[in-house]
Amino acid sequence: MRSFLPLFALLLGAGGARADRYHPADPGARSAAVNRAELNSAFWTSEAQAAIEARLAQRESKQRARNVVMFLGDGMSVPTLAAARTLLGQRRGATGEETKMHFETFPTVGLAKTYCVNAQIADSACTATAYLCGVKTNSGVIGVNANVPRNDCAASTDAGTHLRSIAEWALEDGRDAGVVTTTRVTHASPAGVFAKVANRTWEFNAQVEEHGYDTERCPDIALQLIHKHPGNKLKVILGGGRRNFLPEDIRDEEGSRGRRTDNRHLINEWKQEKEDRGVSHQYVWNREQLLQANNSLPDYLLGLFESSHMQYHMESNKETEPTLAEMTEVAIRSLSRNENGFFLFVEGGRIDHAHHDNLVHLSLDETLEMDAAVARAAEMLSEEDSLIVVTADHAHVMAFNGYSLRGRDILGPSRDLDDDGIPYMTLSYTNGPGFRSHINGIRPNVTAEDGYSNGALEWLSHVDVPLESETHGGDDVAVFARGPHHSLFTGLYEQSQLPHLMAYAACMGPGRHACTGAAAAAAPLAFLTVLVLLTSLFIQ
Repeated sequence: MRSFLPLFALLLGAGGARADRYHPADPGARSAAVNRAELNSAFWTSEAQAAIEARLAQRESKQRARNVVMFLGDGMSVPTLAAARTLLGQRRGATGEETKMHFETFPTVGLAKTYCVNAQIADSACTATAYLCGVKTNSGVIGVNANVPRNDCAASTDAGTHLRSIAEWALEDGRDAGVVTTTRVTHASPAGVFAKVANRTWEFNAQVEEHGYDTERCPDIALQLIHKHPGNKLKVILGGGRRNFLPEDIRDEEGSRGRRTDNRHLINEWKQEKEDRGVSHQYVWNREQLLQANNSLPDYLLGLFESSHMQYHMESNKETEPTLAEMTEVAIRSLSRNENGFFLFVEGGRIDHAHHDNLVHLSLDETLEMDAAVARAAEMLSEEDSLIVVTADHAHVMAFNGYSLRGRDILGPSRDLDDDGIPYMTLSYTNGPGFRSHINGIRPNVTAEDGYSNGALEWLSHVDVPLESETHGGDDVAVFARGPHHSLFTGLYEQSQLPHLMAYAACMGPGRHACTGAAAAAAPLAFLTVLVLLTSLFIQ
């Protein structure tokens, strides 16, 4: 009988007895939180005109971008943006949908295509290579081109496959560079700044050796960060991942064991390398030490705040773990001492991890934490000479769905019910570990679970397809830009164009630059001016 219900509803809809099957009836009474001014057409006309005035008032700097800061929300899909801004507004007591995060006020927005050379849906390694090195590559490899298959150590030893990141371009131009992340600093996204490796999982030596390879030939990512160019030239390195730098018989400051089986203490080696070079340096492992270092910054700063990834902001120890905004501020203050400028990579990396575990509340909060870091950077840096770019590496399969009343709790159920009368969540996932088994073909009511009613942060949103870990999505991702030459970032383009666009605005790296473009345009004008002067002399 159930199979005839949709057709029956359609027939009723055609007769006017009820809404059609595609477009449900009015969602109900208006939310009390809705601004009553919105009921009048004049409100929306004024809003549109104010937006036009704001756009016309924007002036794009055509100077060279002395500083470039790239913010990467790992897994920050477009639905994640919409849900996060709604949560932000609702935390402030508003309906939420009309709210904007700080970076959503940037003057230019574009879309980037995220596929890998060999994969329809990307991972964070091939994407890091694209948006940091400017070349698309295979899934799972970092800093090498698509001639290197994943796990192929021999292929990765060919220097001809190695790629230089925009951080290397900055260093070659006399600028400084740094990395800030909420993941392990050896994880796929930050590793794109400095590593050349055939497998993103080779974060410490034992993981290379497990595949039967010699680490002398294919050094692990942590070792590359400490001893290889450009990792050893990064002025600021802040994030998690202490375990990949410590021997397995050593416990870190919080009691966790290291993972290295080669007996190398890479944190001490980092300190020794800096001492040998005669440069000031400091290693910190907690928030207090970081904030103290901010008062008298060394030439080089290494901060590792967790054994693995940093904790989710909503679950973190606020005494020991700095926020992403605090780390970003320290990094900018440190790098700003170079008069030539700098490149800084900042990752809100745990947006992705929470999505993989269907922890939607944590994922949205991590998005808002990254937005707070963007706001802090924007306060510190002038639009005249500092380019800020905000984007994601890939999407996720969280859906923003249903036909709910305006202002309905973004973390709650849709006002709609499924065909069996069971609630479903406004934010749900097409796959992942949050799947609940159906009983007699009927979904369980997830809103009746203790975890949901208690507001547990580790409560998993509902899911359609059971998987151990939710997958990435193949959607395009948004790109937001502010600062010199920001209009370059509009339109739809390959993700691998991003570092070239940033380098163009900053006048560094390979290819055409804003500076050389200006010089080329000026040359014919200068020639024409001389020609006019000579002609006037002959006429006289």
